[in-house]
Amino acid sequence: MNLKELKEKKINELTALAKKYNIESASSMRKQDLIFALLQSQSDQNGLIYGEGVLETLPDGFGFLRAPDYNYLPGPDDIYVSPSQIRRFNLRTGDIVSGQIRPPKEGERYFALLKVEKVNYEDPEVAREKILFDNLTPLYPQERLTLETKTKPDLSMRIMDFFTPIGKGQRGLIVSPPRAGKTMLLQKVANAITTNHPEVVLLVLLIDERPEEVTDMQRSVNGEVISSTFDEPAQRHVQVSEMVIEKAKRLVEHQKDVVILLDSITRLARAYNAVVPPSGKVLSGGVDSNALHKPKRFFGAARNIEEGGSLTIIATALIDTGSRMDEVIFEEFKGTGNMEIVLDRKLSERRIFPAIDLNKSGTRKEELLLTKEALNRIWVLRKVLQPLNPVEGMEFLLDKMQSTPSNKDFLQSMSK
Repeated sequence: MNLKELKEKKINELTALAKKYNIESASSMRKQDLIFALLQSQSDQNGLIYGEGVLETLPDGFGFLRAPDYNYLPGPDDIYVSPSQIRRFNLRTGDIVSGQIRPPKEGERYFALLKVEKVNYEDPEVAREKILFDNLTPLYPQERLTLETKTKPDLSMRIMDFFTPIGKGQRGLIVSPPRAGKTMLLQKVANAITTNHPEVVLLVLLIDERPEEVTDMQRSVNGEVISSTFDEPAQRHVQVSEMVIEKAKRLVEHQKDVVILLDSITRLARAYNAVVPPSGKVLSGGVDSNALHKPKRFFGAARNIEEGGSLTIIATALIDTGSRMDEVIFEEFKGTGNMEIVLDRKLSERRIFPAIDLNKSGTRKEELLLTKEALNRIWVLRKVLQPLNPVEGMEFLLDKMQSTPSNKDFLQSMSK
């Protein structure tokens, strides 16, 4: 019996299973208690129970396997991992550990891990030999993440493929005023990546967002969505983001390609500003001088790795919100990325999407991601769009691109 599989079942399926195991008053139990009773029953019959989670090590030496359905925060069905297991397998925060577990004995509160069977979906002995993330060699992105899909190609993604190509290991910033379509753009990027690159591990991190936006993202994106909504305390935003970045780093150490889509880095920086101990040095807008160190480490973790694997982070940054703090945070992150997409309010007010200011948006070292021929054509296109204002430029480009089914056809039509 697997704890993870039980959590994914609906309550009526669990009730039917409980009847099979002769568990009394199953229909009046909460889902949590029902799962607990099923596992206890399985254990009493000497059956095996399996569990999985993302490890969080605590200062006392022991740790817990946190579940994604609680956004990696402490929950009632966390699995206890002993200090000896952590030392033996060289486990660190963010490792995905699966293995045999047992229910709590009398006086205990948590399930306990009996045997480690897999670490980051690999043999535990292999996992012990991995190189630390900080010791890996960062490079410019060289392998491209294609956003244009063959079925139902989206114009927003086709335009991004031309003007702001994304590579594996990109550190991108979407600079956006309120209501300019940044969340929808992230959603489209997420769907394009899962369609074209199934080998990529996609994590969507929503910090300080509206609950209905979280539900919408979970239903429309075929990847893992982790969130901390605006009604949660800042400490929780920080905890969730740290678990996500640690999990991503551990996967990159195993040579996986990971993409994190963060909405938004401004709100994450605000959360760190609220929880960091005051240093006495305050920048304008009320930002503590130490508060931006950790959000920068989060964003700076994005890199292409020479030894294999990559971590791509595309984050949104808010501007024109009327808050001086948001402006200071944006200024601090400006220039730290190697790709920038600037959204324009004038375009979104006219309902022209994507609301990208093409002249201000671009990718550094794009010649590593595009072919020589495509690069020359895009430079010609940029020269044509340069004298036009953002509204005219986008209308001109959309008009031309709508007449061709794909980017390849569009480049061929340019040569004519």
